Formats: sequence, C-alpha cells, structure tokens
Amino acid sequence: MSADPTRAAAGGPARIAVIGAGIVGVCCALYLRRDGHDVTLIEREAPGAGASRGNAGALSPGSCVPLSMPGTAHKVPGWLLDPDGPLTIRPRYFPLALPWLIRFARAGRPGRIAAIADALRALHGRTFACYAPLLRAAGVEALVHRTGTLVIYESEAALAAAATEWTLRRERGVPCEAIDGDGLRQLLPDLSDRYRCGMLLPEHGFVAEPYWLTRALADHFVATGGRLVRAQATGWRFDRRRLAAVVTDAGEIAAERAVIACGAWSAPLARQAGLRVPLESQRGYHVTLPAPGIRPRLPVTDAAAKIYATPMEGGLRVAGTVEFAGLAAPPNWARARRLVDLARRIFPAARADGFTEWMGHRPCLPDSLPAVGPAPAYPDVLCAFGHGHNGMTSGPVTGGMIADLIAGRDPGFDLRPYRPDRF
Repeated sequence: MSADPTRAAAGGPARIAVIGAGIVGVCCALYLRRDGHDVTLIEREAPGAGASRGNAGALSPGSCVPLSMPGTAHKVPGWLLDPDGPLTIRPRYFPLALPWLIRFARAGRPGRIAAIADALRALHGRTFACYAPLLRAAGVEALVHRTGTLVIYESEAALAAAATEWTLRRERGVPCEAIDGDGLRQLLPDLSDRYRCGMLLPEHGFVAEPYWLTRALADHFVATGGRLVRAQATGWRFDRRRLAAVVTDAGEIAAERAVIACGAWSAPLARQAGLRVPLESQRGYHVTLPAPGIRPRLPVTDAAAKIYATPMEGGLRVAGTVEFAGLAAPPNWARARRLVDLARRIFPAARADGFTEWMGHRPCLPDSLPAVGPAPAYPDVLCAFGHGHNGMTSGPVTGGMIADLIAGRDPGFDLRPYRPDRF
C-alpha cells in the first residue's frame, strides 16, 4: 500500500477524478494524493452525506462470512413474515430484485463460500493498518476505537447453529472468544438477561462518528491540494478509448484516469464504461438514542435480529435491517421505529426520548465482494464500489488498492476476486 506522501506513482503524476465522496471515495482520493497525483473529488452532495453518514460505524477486520450462506435462502420466508425480521422486500419491487436474489442464492452454494471468505478476510483484515496514515495526517485518530465487538445469542443452541460462521472466521485467523452469561454482564452490565452467551471479536472496533470522520478526511484532502467539485457525474468523454474527461452537470472535468466510487449509484457510470454489474441497494435504517442513560463499552450485535448497537458521540446508534425497494422509493420509517423496540430488547433500561431516524443505501453485489479494478473495455476507468455492509471497514483498504493499481505496484494480495467483470 502507498506509504510515502511525497512520492509520485510510477509513470509520474496523473490527473485523476474520483466520483463519490463517501468513505470509499475519500480514501481513494487521499491515497492517490499521497502518490502525488492531481486529484479531483466529484460529489453531488456534501462529503459523507450518503451511507457514510448513517452507517453503524463498525470496523470489522474479521468480517469474512458472506451474506449468502448455505441455508440462507430457506430463512427468507420467515424473515419476510416477521415484522421485526432483518429483511423486507416491497411487493412492487420484487420482480426487479428477483434476478439479483437468484445470483445471491447461487453465491451461497457450499463450493463458493471458502473463496469468498478468503477474499473478505484479505480485504477487511487490513482496515486499521490502512486507516492509520490517513487518520494521523488528518489529526482524527481519536475518532477510531479498538474495543472489540460482542455478538450475542439468546441460547447455547442458537450459538451452536452458527458454528459454520465461527469456523470460517477461525480458519482465517480471526480471534474469537466464547463468553458465557456471566461474562456478558461483566462486559455489559445493562444487557438484558435474555442473552445467555456470546462471542467476542477482540480485534474489531468502531468509528465514534462516521460522518465526522468522512468530513475530516475530505477536509484534509482539500487542505493538502486536492480539489472538491460539487457536481453530478453523468458520463465520460473518450478519445480513441482513452479517457479525456468526466462529463458532469456542471461541465466537463479533464481526467486521464477516473474512479467510480459513488456507492449504490455507480452502475450507470460503469455501464457507460462497458460494464454491466448486478449492483443492488440493500436499504438500511438506524435510530440514534441521544440520551439513552447507558453507554456500552463496545459495540454489540444481536445475532438473531442482525442489528448493531454502537456507542457513538451523539448517543447510542442502533442500525440494521435490509430492505429491497430501489433507489427512488421513500423510506418506510416504521422499519426504523422498530429498531427502538429492538434496542430496548438488548438494553431494557435504554431511554429513547428524542430519537432520530435515518435511511441509507448499501451498495451490494450478490457475492458479498466489492468491484475493485479497471473496466476492461476502458481501463482508464476504475471501479471502487459494492462494499455492501462494510464500506467503513474496507474504504481505506480499497483506497490503497486503487492507488496500487494505478501505480502498477503489487498490493500484496490477490485482486482477482474483486474484478468488476467477474459476473
């Protein structure tokens, strides 16, 4: 990964446009600036205004279990019938989501799981190392906490049913510690008695405020010579298959290379570069309890409900659920409000007065891996999207990967699993 902020990449500095100023795009822009490139960051909103604003803040180097696993498809009907379940699909959107869901189910076949888990571990395992130089340079190291994460279960049987997932982690060197009921309450005195056991992931951590972090890194990018342009990227101008400019609603921006990092909105730009990718938005919700009266010492994941509770600067954030409804449908705030009840299921004493709600779009590909690398037909355009539920974790790693690809450096691990044209 790039380390010297004064050294230009092999071949000399280039004019590079990064489209999207979420955590992935900002990290790409920063790593490219560290290589001496002339970088323009193009964003239609403010930096960090999308999924980077409202995610759960998880930093999960041990997150190597694919979303689609053997048996996942059989759980879907029960999830859809449960109003508190982790998944919902709006009826009108189901025909549009069906092709993606079929690919998702196929990705969960036993023969594919090990390779996907390897690629996820290679990607996520470097998160703290790749954040370190960016945080230090921007002066925001205090926003990142390495506390571990606790995954909680209501019974030993429920934990035993997840044995395959924990085996996948251990086989890839992820530290995991079994915790009994007494141990749970020593770590979290306010935890409900309904939880009988758990697993601690000690190498995990969290961001105290993801939006602040993204904005601070974007501000540092500008302060060190990067350019931020408020515009909507709409396409490309090529000259003999070489990139000449990014076309935006504010005019053309000259560029020799470009990086697509606009999350769930990336597919149209990729298509204009000759790539058709099965990108879908898994809409997620959160509530933040501003004065909960409790402050857990580390993030907590309810394994059954698939929700994540994080002690943030602004209160207790409880995030989760997956909703398929596309990019244009209005939020279903009932999904968010149910998170309040789920928060109290975990922490019965938590106060919810004045809670706030949020909905955002997680950019997901069916095999749980992002698209990172050049578009084969137009290799001056590189993809950096599809990070799903792990954008905050994989953002800085992706930034280093993109810089290494443009510089022609060896990133230190196999990039083929993330090829944008793998579908």
